[in-house]
Amino acid sequence: MTATKVRSVPLDAQSMDYPLARKDDVVDDYHGTHVADPYRWLEDVDSPETRAWVEAENRITFAYLEQIPERERIRRRLTELWDYPKYGAPFKKGGRYFFFKNSGLQNQAVLYAQRALTAEPEVLLDPNTLSADGTVALSILAFAEDGATMVYGTSGSGSDWQEFRVRDVATKQDRADHLRWIKFSSAAWTHDGAGFFYSRYPEPAAGADPLLEVNRYQKVYYHQLGAEQSADRLIYERPDQPDWGFSVEISADGRYAVYSVWLGTDRRNRIYYQDLGDANHPRVDAPVERLLDAFDASYGFVGNSGPTFFFQTDNGAPRSRIVAVDIRHPAQAGWQEVVPQASDVIEGSQIVHNTFVVRYLHDAYSQLRLFALDGKSAGEVALPTLGSIVQVTGEPADTEMFYAFTSFLYPTTIFRHDFLTGQSTVFKAPELSFDASQYETTQVFYRSKDGTRVPMFLTYKRGMEQDGSNPTYLYGYGGFNVNMTPGFSIGVLGWLEMGGVYAQAVLRGGSEYGEDWHQAGMLERKQNVFDDFIAAAEYLIAEGYTSPRRLAIGGGSNGGLLVGAVVNQRPELFGAALPAVGVMDMLRFHKFTIGWAWVTEYGSADHVEQFPSLYRYSPIHNVRSGAHYPATLITTADHDDRVVPGHSFKYAATLQAAQGGAAPVLIRIETKAGHGAGKPTAKIIEEQTDRWAFLVHTLHMQLP
Repeated sequence: MTATKVRSVPLDAQSMDYPLARKDDVVDDYHGTHVADPYRWLEDVDSPETRAWVEAENRITFAYLEQIPERERIRRRLTELWDYPKYGAPFKKGGRYFFFKNSGLQNQAVLYAQRALTAEPEVLLDPNTLSADGTVALSILAFAEDGATMVYGTSGSGSDWQEFRVRDVATKQDRADHLRWIKFSSAAWTHDGAGFFYSRYPEPAAGADPLLEVNRYQKVYYHQLGAEQSADRLIYERPDQPDWGFSVEISADGRYAVYSVWLGTDRRNRIYYQDLGDANHPRVDAPVERLLDAFDASYGFVGNSGPTFFFQTDNGAPRSRIVAVDIRHPAQAGWQEVVPQASDVIEGSQIVHNTFVVRYLHDAYSQLRLFALDGKSAGEVALPTLGSIVQVTGEPADTEMFYAFTSFLYPTTIFRHDFLTGQSTVFKAPELSFDASQYETTQVFYRSKDGTRVPMFLTYKRGMEQDGSNPTYLYGYGGFNVNMTPGFSIGVLGWLEMGGVYAQAVLRGGSEYGEDWHQAGMLERKQNVFDDFIAAAEYLIAEGYTSPRRLAIGGGSNGGLLVGAVVNQRPELFGAALPAVGVMDMLRFHKFTIGWAWVTEYGSADHVEQFPSLYRYSPIHNVRSGAHYPATLITTADHDDRVVPGHSFKYAATLQAAQGGAAPVLIRIETKAGHGAGKPTAKIIEEQTDRWAFLVHTLHMQLP
């Protein structure tokens, strides 16, 4: 039996035959429990057999999608909606302003520079010129203090691997500098502009697949401009701690290099630093001092006043606070609380105009408050509506800041706040062909299985009847401290115009209510997340928004895991499922690339006490043969080196073999794409078109 044989069936039928996937007799022993893994061979994503299986699956999937009559209409409308200018918040270095803009349908946003806000912007870097199909994207950007030079990172086909290059701002030309084998790294310039700190992994061994190999032993280097990467100075490494990673930033005064030392996705971190001395003649080989080394909480460096460092931390404050630490006397007994914990969660903070600019979350939507450096309240910046602050830019000495605000029906708008007048004004407001006044967003609260009160945002057409007939798309994530706040999505606009309801559940596992809310959805408590999502679906049905046959669910990455788990637990509750780039094998996720880093969130099947809970909900291992599963469109990418595509491959083969109902189970495998970051606009539109077309067909929607 091969992986490529396809039995001929009419593709407009709901009952389908799939590529026949070979089943091997692979069985693993987990602490006395024997677990079959018949599709282990699909983990080798580049083998000829796997590639043949991928091609066969895509043939069936695209043949199915192409026969949906509404598909082309959906594509045209999404393309129209997407075609408007989109701006990022400006930021300033060395007297110049820099900002990103996408004119509408460009695959990648373009970086511009201008001498003043009223001056004509000039293109500084156009990523669309880096590849013919837009699959090379910018991944990181850092400017020298004088604004004359910048380092930028690129990633190809959505990979987490980055390459760094250096560009001269005045000439708009790249220098010879070229750095490789970089992942999960910052770039931090010393204030003399001579070079920057960055982190990299060892070059993969000859013959190893860099898209699958485990990433360990990250080290900090200093790159001197003009030097070969082989000459970069090794600044810090911990061979005794192969799983540790390092992110370096330079304090605003140029005196200190501040290290955040991280372990996987654990929120807890360590803080180290180097005293570089004179900012104009920094000692990059200064000793690395351990400042906060207990690994007991989260510490985010906010800024400093001389040797006093300010940190946002959840130490003693699950909803976060800001404390001052004198690095000469760092014992916790000497810390000063500057901004205390409040009833709302601090989402982020920074210093602009020598003022703490603090973003709070109140029931998962943003509030923006100001505090003097001594902690005294300096007021609140009023926001337009219920929504989210997604970007704040500005530096300690600036008299202005810019922030980006968004909501479900409020396209991302850039505001400028003048600290001298205390006024905020619109700086860039997009215009697009969509009448938001026809729709509304409400926030509701429902009870989960254990009685926990859970928020959910609902967006739909005004005057909609709650008669159970409305096609509804329920989206969730629930993990890794990720906040599910209101945000603008062109894809969602298309769904609303098609008569759909968009529901976004704020599940445990995020940090919308602080660290307690996060911890309630991790490790052995992960089932709470699934219960929250199931309860959201039950609420939507009970309140008449929709019915099971008209309810679709979706989520990506950890959200793909969410979809896979709840479909197994309650298949009758949903009409369709869209799991994207999901973590589907909870027993082996830690064996590929950066998957080991998620053990602090999920646990590991290697640990006897953690294996049972993982095994109970792992999507691949809880598919039941003969069960009637909802229509499912799995999406992944062949270059995803975050959640390797083997997860989705094995899940698709398992679900297709088990499906006892008539609903289709398809997998759409994107080529030259990764986990999602930097995906070209063209590919985003294509994928969103196919998702909505699949739902229109399987939920039996009649488009207005």
